[in-house]
Amino acid sequence: MSTEQLLRTPLSDLVGIRHPVVQTGMGWVAGPSLVGGTANAGGLGILASATMSLEELEQAIIAVKRRTDQPFGVNLRADAGDARQRVDLLIEHGVKVASFALAPKKELIAKLKDHGIVVMPSVGAPRHAEKVAAWGADAVMVQGGEGGGHTGSVPTTLLLPSVLDAVNIPVVAAGGFFDGRGLAAALSYGAAGIGMGTRFLLTKDSAVPDAVKRLYLSHDVNGTVVTDKVDGMPHRMLRTRFVEELQETSILKRLGPTIRRTLKFKKLSGMSWRELAADGRSMKHGSGRSWAQMVLAANTPMMLKAGLVEGDTNAGVLAAGQVVGVLDDLPTCEELIDRVVTEAAECLRQTQKYAL
Repeated sequence: MSTEQLLRTPLSDLVGIRHPVVQTGMGWVAGPSLVGGTANAGGLGILASATMSLEELEQAIIAVKRRTDQPFGVNLRADAGDARQRVDLLIEHGVKVASFALAPKKELIAKLKDHGIVVMPSVGAPRHAEKVAAWGADAVMVQGGEGGGHTGSVPTTLLLPSVLDAVNIPVVAAGGFFDGRGLAAALSYGAAGIGMGTRFLLTKDSAVPDAVKRLYLSHDVNGTVVTDKVDGMPHRMLRTRFVEELQETSILKRLGPTIRRTLKFKKLSGMSWRELAADGRSMKHGSGRSWAQMVLAANTPMMLKAGLVEGDTNAGVLAAGQVVGVLDDLPTCEELIDRVVTEAAECLRQTQKYAL
């Protein structure tokens, strides 16, 4: 049993967790071990499903439930061709939270809520938060530009208050968080909790190869770069020789490897060419990307898998938030969450002395 509840927020009440700390749904990283470890430590673990087939997702949900009886979530792609079938899986297995990188349609939100599932989309602007709140979303997560993976340019310190001013539902702050001081600061802004990705990636419960974890820990605060050379969208990752070479390569030279990775992903996912094309059209419509960007997007799953699963940093990319430069250890999820909430509670007690 980890630390008793020290902080009660609208997020902990909404989801039924002990601590207002969310482990974000990182592709190839947020699997059953990490999600179960987070849930048992009192936080909200979110299973990443975008890189899983429908059958793999069901097996992963079952695997998490074997590890924990605590609430957990699943991150879904709202624009996926089989999004409705994935929602049915969440309903069937009693998953507590559905999170989304892109806003789900109003009808999908309603179906989830009808079955008691908390809906928490990620948003990058106040207007996006207003839209999903009007559609019935229970909470939102906002990620500032400091965060890893696909990210924007607005820092958390500006994005968070603007979203808090826009909606009256719980807001989870992500991007740049790694300790109790950050949690205390987010709660002081008015957030209901924090989301952390890179910090959870660098735990003992993460399935990322140890050699790759050591590579992460070797980087300083200038160790990440934001590039659109992977899939046409701004993507924050570790600054490696491979990434630097990728940025200098023209789209024509990247076309051959892109096609090979598309074929590999098709085989891995079990999708037909018709399903793959339909999925691409849906993604293009949902994100507003050009077809050139969609061709590049075929790189993402396999390049991340090469780095994060296979440990091949010469052929893969490693998504990372800027906090990687201040991390120097590999705690368990329990050790991490315990020290974050303990430090946050102490920080909040200390700040009370400033109030007259």
